[in-house]
Amino acid sequence: MAANSGTDVSLRARGRRWGRSPVVRAAGRTGFAARGVIYLLVGVLAARIALGSSDGKEADRSGAVAAIGEQPFGRVMLWALAAGFAGMAIWRLSVAVLGRGTGGDGPTGRAADLGRAAFNGFLCFGLVQSLLAGTGGPRSSNESSKEYTATVLGWPAGRWLVGAAGLAVIVTGVVLGVRAALRKFEKKLDTGAMGPRVRKAVVALGVVGGAVRGLVFAGAGVFVLLAALAFDPARAKGLDETLRSFTDTAAGPALLVAVGAGLALYGCFSFCQARWYRLR
Repeated sequence: MAANSGTDVSLRARGRRWGRSPVVRAAGRTGFAARGVIYLLVGVLAARIALGSSDGKEADRSGAVAAIGEQPFGRVMLWALAAGFAGMAIWRLSVAVLGRGTGGDGPTGRAADLGRAAFNGFLCFGLVQSLLAGTGGPRSSNESSKEYTATVLGWPAGRWLVGAAGLAVIVTGVVLGVRAALRKFEKKLDTGAMGPRVRKAVVALGVVGGAVRGLVFAGAGVFVLLAALAFDPARAKGLDETLRSFTDTAAGPALLVAVGAGLALYGCFSFCQARWYRLR
């Protein structure tokens, strides 16, 4: 028993050393940078849609990927983006299995990190698949949202499942926005390595960008909930249609420009996380 206990401790120690290794840290930082690229481009595309100059691109991940693919060495940049998503998945998985070492190691925190690892792995797989197939990028979020909603609505109790999913997304958006407003992200950043002005700028990016991100999440959740209530998958909206819906408000296109700017700011904040996030 004592020998087995010693072996278990040794394996856990090795695992934690691997989780803190430069390779895993670099993987996490490339993941934050990749997320920054996507949010920055989605924000720019949203603003261009509001101004009527989006060139037909959708303000979501597929539109961002299409914009990157049109640039010189676009495919090389997309492969780098896929590597970033893979890096984030590896780091999140290591955190879920080995713990953070800085709080958030409870079952809820580990489950959240595991979910984020799976999501980033899905993003990487989809992008690599589209690159190998030469299809130019992932499917539109609008198409995917309606298709998945229609599928689930066809299941027994599907209406309740879709409604629960919509509520979950709304709650997630509210939590993201509130946590950003309360500056909860600061404890995960190495603020001691920042100068006073840099710290103020990073905090501003995190508060404004995070609040707008939460607003968009909550908006998407509302449309999923409406799809459940109406039993109509067409009511569900992906990120692109959710953003476009802001132009239907009294503020009109100006609100979409503001939301696009907020998402772009969150992209910039993600670059700051790539630099100063406390990975372990």
